[in-house]
Amino acid sequence: MVLTLEQITGWIGAFLWPFFRIAALFSVAPVFSALTVPVKIRLGLAIVVTLAVAPMLPPGPAVGPLSSDGILIVIHQILIGLAMGFALRLVFDALANGGQIIGMSMGLGFASMNDPQHGVSVPVLSHFFTLFATLLFLSLDGHLVLLGVLVNSFDTLPVSATGITLASLWDLVLWGGWLFSGAVLIALPATAAMLVVHIAFGVMSRASPQLNIFVIGFPITLLVGFVVMAISLPSLLPQLTALLDNAFGLARHIGGG
Repeated sequence: MVLTLEQITGWIGAFLWPFFRIAALFSVAPVFSALTVPVKIRLGLAIVVTLAVAPMLPPGPAVGPLSSDGILIVIHQILIGLAMGFALRLVFDALANGGQIIGMSMGLGFASMNDPQHGVSVPVLSHFFTLFATLLFLSLDGHLVLLGVLVNSFDTLPVSATGITLASLWDLVLWGGWLFSGAVLIALPATAAMLVVHIAFGVMSRASPQLNIFVIGFPITLLVGFVVMAISLPSLLPQLTALLDNAFGLARHIGGG
């Protein structure tokens, strides 16, 4: 049996090109890209997924991995994976920003802890909302939906020297606006309640100047903030679901769907 260079290149490319797209997505997608997940685990998971889906994918271009066309294909696959994962990552960042806004309005901006998702210090409420979003994401099988979108992208946007379009990149840039608008929508109930409390304290301080607002204001602000959060927490599920649906829709669009 004689194997030609073209056959060997085709077999290598059948696993190599999908691997770069899958590994790039796992490097930025929420849950998978957390610093608590070791790099070896992410790499092994990318290899396992590649070995599972590669036999079902359409054949890729028979070009050398070290050729100019091969390097261009690798760049495109990495960009596609990063863009799809980043679209979903913005949803979690929106919730973290919403928690930061609530924490600042409640006077908890000084209380921070290490975030295992990003490896930096964030306000406690931001960390709470991130954990809450992660649990909802896993309970809604969002990780399985993400893998399904990734696998389907190889049919709608096959491996080739032409990858993600400028229109898809621009849609991703516009989607970044939800990092702020989504955070405001999440923090709006608690922020509105804190505004009413601060106005009431302002009226009290004018009516009774001898009253020490700083002594009684902080515990009342915390109490009202936590009560409003507990009341508005059930409404977070439809908001997160809508954001995830839009993010998955954008990921499908980036993948040619």
